[in-house]
Amino acid sequence: QVQLLEFGGGSVQPGDSLRLSCVASGGTIREVNLAWFRQAPGQERTFVAAHRWDGNVASYADSVKDRFFIVKYQNSVDLQMNNLQPGDTATYFCASGKRWTSGTFNIPSAYINWGPGTQVTVSS
Repeated sequence: QVQLLEFGGGSVQPGDSLRLSCVASGGTIREVNLAWFRQAPGQERTFVAAHRWDGNVASYADSVKDRFFIVKYQNSVDLQMNNLQPGDTATYFCASGKRWTSGTFNIPSAYINWGPGTQVTVSS
């Protein structure tokens, strides 16, 4: 089973950039959908971005489009976050889906492996 671990969270000011990394171990992340979700206190976990293996396509939530970028490497997936705003404050989670499975990619139940999360705080 794939284990995921996120790195790179922190506290920044509005307008700053931050890059999160998610490193996979214990299995392959080839032919697997990979995604970033986030969860603010008292709120549901929501979709941020996904790298879909079937077609090598990146997809984004409207709230982060043109600011966030997902990049997949052989054993990791990064989330480059630009022009961060207070509304981006949350715990960010990396997730991987079942191998050779495509289709729905923007809901938590589409993923089977999760990292523990990394905190991102944006405030002035």
